[in-house]
Amino acid sequence: MNIIGREREKDILAKCLESKRPEFLVVYGRRRVGKTYLIREFFNEKFSFYTTGIPNQKTKNQLKAFNESLSYYGDETSSIPKDWFEAFRRLRKILESKSVYRDASSGKKVVFIDEVPWMDTARSDFKPAFDYFWNSWGSSQEDLLLIVCGSATSWIISNILNDKGGFHNRITKQMHINPFTLGECKKFYEDNGINLNRDQKIESYMIFGGIPYYLNLLDSRLSLTQNVDSLIFDERGDLHYEYEQLFKSLFKKPDNHVKIIETIAGQKRGLQRTDLAAKSGVADGEGLTKALRELEQCGFIRQYKNITTSKKGCFYQVIDPFVLFCLYFRSGKIKSWQSFIKSPDYYAWRGNAFETVCLEHIPQIKAALGISGIESSDYSWKSKKIKGGAQIDLLIDRRDDVINLCEMKCTDKPYEITADYRENLINKVASFTEEVKPKKSVHVTLVTSNGYKRNEYSDVVQNDVGPDSLFM
Repeated sequence: MNIIGREREKDILAKCLESKRPEFLVVYGRRRVGKTYLIREFFNEKFSFYTTGIPNQKTKNQLKAFNESLSYYGDETSSIPKDWFEAFRRLRKILESKSVYRDASSGKKVVFIDEVPWMDTARSDFKPAFDYFWNSWGSSQEDLLLIVCGSATSWIISNILNDKGGFHNRITKQMHINPFTLGECKKFYEDNGINLNRDQKIESYMIFGGIPYYLNLLDSRLSLTQNVDSLIFDERGDLHYEYEQLFKSLFKKPDNHVKIIETIAGQKRGLQRTDLAAKSGVADGEGLTKALRELEQCGFIRQYKNITTSKKGCFYQVIDPFVLFCLYFRSGKIKSWQSFIKSPDYYAWRGNAFETVCLEHIPQIKAALGISGIESSDYSWKSKKIKGGAQIDLLIDRRDDVINLCEMKCTDKPYEITADYRENLINKVASFTEEVKPKKSVHVTLVTSNGYKRNEYSDVVQNDVGPDSLFM
């Protein structure tokens, strides 16, 4: 296996193989995150049966593709199945045959059906046939491991995980594949001969996020700057049109999702639901609820609370680095990354992008603070004062009666506090304690991209988290 990271996921797969009962594993996550690669590599591409749905194809062609897989694994019927009930009946026959391939270590029959949402075309009988296949036969086969996978996370959750019909309480395991962390990206670069220094690895995350497919496109012969120009800014680049394709591949009707994403991204801190509905033009009803839920399930946005508001006052914020990068630069004003870097606007973008990287690595920040085992909640806060107020993008509210007030700083050199910034921090803490009146100690915590150099103004800081900690 050549799988980077994914320790939790590999452990789940291993336990499914060791299990003495039938297992139905659902794997989901956003496009390009490496779901299919993980499953195929873990099993060394050896399955009792493998097939995949085809994007944007009708039932006839989906059945045709399924039939090709049936033939490959030993079905001698020449005709294409007339419907999905026949297709799954023929699959069952393959799996019941004495010659069916079994996993060498466990003896399990492993069935991998990839991109399941594409198979569920309009007016097809895929869903009831799949229900019947599992409930009438698969769920009683102790030596069967059925794995289904799909990028259309909303379909997976609505039609399988949260299904009220045939799949209700039938799923035995589920696995949400997240993007790589900075630490996993570092290992990926090392394994693929991509030579980037620490600053460049962080900047790469600001642009591509931890999406393995994007990282795999990097050319080791080019600098990071050249790669960004070649992949994104060049019209012939592999990722030049990725933003437009991304939502079309995940949602059947992506217009509302795009409106919501672009509206939220226009506000660095995010938007509350009522403001989002007014600004996006998406009516504040079930359609907005569904689209927000789906975007959150796919990992494009996060829902978080101001420390002083109830759940109804939740904010929605875009946290996908690649989406944010595309939205920031898709106006066309920037013709190349080479011409943009080191400019004042570049440093402004980098500061905001680093904050997003930190929000994606809160577990690493907590580990660096030694509080991984302490129950905590993550919040933001904005002063109600029109003048002289303050804003805090990350608060870690801990059960051991401490609140970490986190400040994220991206610099070329180790960060040094100035006299003015010291006063700014004192004002933030004073405003926060005055308005929120916390019954806990407030610890100012610096999270830096290039380390932190203490000086005569450092007395206001209780904790610092350096870049190496983000790579853990």
